[in-house]
Amino acid sequence: MPTRLQQRSEAGEGAAVRYAYKASLVGSAHQFELTEDGLAWRIAGRSGVWDYNDISAVKLSYRPVSMQQQRFRADIDNAKGGRIAILSTTWQTATLVAPQGHLYRDFIIELHRRMQAAGSTARLSGGLGPKTYIAALAVLAWLAVAMVGLLVMALMTSNWTGALFLLGFAALFSWQVGGFVSRNRPRRYSFDQLPETLLPKPDRNQAQ
Repeated sequence: MPTRLQQRSEAGEGAAVRYAYKASLVGSAHQFELTEDGLAWRIAGRSGVWDYNDISAVKLSYRPVSMQQQRFRADIDNAKGGRIAILSTTWQTATLVAPQGHLYRDFIIELHRRMQAAGSTARLSGGLGPKTYIAALAVLAWLAVAMVGLLVMALMTSNWTGALFLLGFAALFSWQVGGFVSRNRPRRYSFDQLPETLLPKPDRNQAQ
């Protein structure tokens, strides 16, 4: 079944699609709109419209923070040198960063659809840069060796409390950091095959 966004796109190709988020408590929201003329944006008092063919690159990534684990980011480059970032979360209070995953997902998917319809040749990539990713893997490997060494020492000295602590820490570390690294594997993708691991999960109600 088509989603609400697909139904809306099929009913009117030129229908505007909007998205906004607050990057911090200070300042106004970053506002974006997909129009017939291109990607319109308004950030910190500045504004502009980028033709879909002028978008030279889109990079998707998974960027969790302590206050919000389900946080995603899209970096969009213009052929003339500009860059804008779109986040899947928004600041609401000093202690609350709220997710708006289905809105972000809809906007990013529709952006790609319109770029493809315009004949875009933009570079589509996901995850970390290759050098950063290799460095992250090296750090993970070093930490894994160090933790195994500490665990062996704890077992040899019958320090069961320390061993259990290390096992628990290793499980938590693998879940958080390992998930970040695995999702952010460097990759290229196509307009019709966006990487699901770098997008919020679809809204179940939306797919019905």
